[in-house]
Amino acid sequence: MIEKGAVLPLFYLPPVEYFAQLNKYNPDFVIERNEHFPKQTYRNRANIYSPDGSLTLVVPVVRGSKAHKPVRDVKISYDFDWQRLHWLGLQGCYRRSAYFEYYEDDFAPFYEKKEPFLFDYNEQLLQLLLKQLKVKTTINYTETYEASYPGLTDLRQSINSKKPSPFPQKPYFQVFEERHGFMKNLSVVDLLFNQGPQSVNYL
Repeated sequence: MIEKGAVLPLFYLPPVEYFAQLNKYNPDFVIERNEHFPKQTYRNRANIYSPDGSLTLVVPVVRGSKAHKPVRDVKISYDFDWQRLHWLGLQGCYRRSAYFEYYEDDFAPFYEKKEPFLFDYNEQLLQLLLKQLKVKTTINYTETYEASYPGLTDLRQSINSKKPSPFPQKPYFQVFEERHGFMKNLSVVDLLFNQGPQSVNYL
């Protein structure tokens, strides 16, 4: 286990703040693999910019997953076709962006294959996003759950979907900003589809 740096959760299409923090502590960070699954967090949801404002995409999980189950054991529910809804949402929101077509073939398989576990799904998406953002790193994971990690900055709860982020963020061009202005701390795909290869410089 590293003795300085940060501990981060594993999110679905994480917000910009997540990658700014990961970049800040790189390579001295670990991903939490042993926590109990908390409800209503970025672990299974992401916010994107739609014509009507912020749109939340939620990955449904199998019932019972919320009852003190380690996050790595939480299963994705396929009772309805959420993958189609998410992919249509991403296409509808970003088809007009400068770089969506450049990246879409990399994302499309995530909305076709049926990955059983949320953690594995998020992990594969994270690897893809790191590659696209040109962030070179090696991912290490926690070996046990610890309530606190002396010497590490604990970011497991601070990047929170339920309250506005204090994270300072410079505006960049967004497709629908003429309707609702700049929306901060959306999923990093908002940055990626709008800024493309310049995203790493922004971070």
